[in-house]
Amino acid sequence: MAFPERFSNLPEYAFPRLRALLDHHPAGGVPVAMTIGEPRHEMPPFLAEVLNAHIAGFAKYPSNEGIAPLLEAIQGWIARRYDVTLGQDQIMVLNGTREGLYNAAVALCPEHKRGAKPVILMPNPFYQAYAVGALALGVRAEYVPVTRDSGYLPEYGQLPADMLDKVAIAYLCSPANPQGAVADAAYWRDLIALAERHDFQIFADECYSEIYRDTPPPGVLQIAREMGAHPERVLSFHSLSKRSNLPGLRSGFVAGGPESIRRIRQLRAYAGAPLPEPLQHVAAAAWADEAHVNRSRALYQQKYALADRIFTGIDGYAGPQAGFFLWLPVDDGEAAALRLWRETGIRVLPGAYLARDVGGQNPGKGFLRVAMVAPIDELEQALRRLCTCLYK
Repeated sequence: MAFPERFSNLPEYAFPRLRALLDHHPAGGVPVAMTIGEPRHEMPPFLAEVLNAHIAGFAKYPSNEGIAPLLEAIQGWIARRYDVTLGQDQIMVLNGTREGLYNAAVALCPEHKRGAKPVILMPNPFYQAYAVGALALGVRAEYVPVTRDSGYLPEYGQLPADMLDKVAIAYLCSPANPQGAVADAAYWRDLIALAERHDFQIFADECYSEIYRDTPPPGVLQIAREMGAHPERVLSFHSLSKRSNLPGLRSGFVAGGPESIRRIRQLRAYAGAPLPEPLQHVAAAAWADEAHVNRSRALYQQKYALADRIFTGIDGYAGPQAGFFLWLPVDDGEAAALRLWRETGIRVLPGAYLARDVGGQNPGKGFLRVAMVAPIDELEQALRRLCTCLYK
């Protein structure tokens, strides 16, 4: 039997790879999971009430485009958050942003650009869904290292002009997973100007936009509007998973130019998995409410301060600007993760599992990703044990 070769070079996904590294070793203490970005803060208090009110909707096929109340709630949130007014033809409801980040590439990446196979840019390390779209399309994935020297954001403008001319899509995650770096307005302006000059689209993964220290991160939609960029130049992806502590709801959206959204909708009409209607009503209520988001953000701000206190003086430590991951420097991420598990029972993710080797170098090798999602008392104990084990 013949099987496709296009995914044959995919490494084992991060979490099965971690299990293979750790699970045949006993935990050195009470196990503490700090690997996955699964928020454990309070869910919106109105969730059950809204779900019960619309429970009969499970008997119907859901709307692929999104029910009107959900689209209106998303429009309202974008207007409040970014001062940008979008029509409903500029928004597509997603069954989680992972499928959106993949399917948008399938829907929008051309077969050829300037007579050659297109290029898709992505930061390295990166959210792994970015790479699979490029592989599925048979185009070139260019992994651009992000380092401390680059401010943990990719320097796409440093790439050769002839490569940039072949770029169809550039992924950018801000706030960044895993490093917590934020693209400021100047960074967005430079990237949008680069995309205008070389005629490519920007896929802005902004799923962590509502978790930050003090200043709300600027968004690609607002900067593109201020610049008067081409209406199809940017797409912005958002989710309720992190913002509202609802990763199991699988609710997100993509916003962008009407032609891009039309093409994404057309593909999803054939191959998408619409969000069940009762869950769309829950999502509408969540996008319309900021009180639960503010409470959750305040807890993360306490966690930033806690981590800064515990790791003060550690060479190379930089607290995240936003998001809820620590990106901790170590000599070797795999060795450190194994040591931490065997000596303390704390489970973290080696940074190399989120990256690719390029030129024999993996920019994630010397790091651990630590998810600060646990209740703060539990988190404090775990971070102190981690610090003692690896740095004292």
